[in-house]
Amino acid sequence: MLYVLGYIISLIILYLVIETAVKNGINKSHVGKLLERDYGMQKEEAKPLFNDLDD
Repeated sequence: MLYVLGYIISLIILYLVIETAVKNGINKSHVGKLLERDYGMQKEEAKPLFNDLDD
């Protein structure tokens, strides 16, 4: 049981390391800078749910 728990924890840590490396790699690359310059950073705006039926 302890081996399974250790395996799961190591997979979670590996996932976080890879995710961080990919995000930083894309954001700091030439292509990432080019896309940010041309298109900008687009944030998804949350739509208020209370106006769905009123509009």
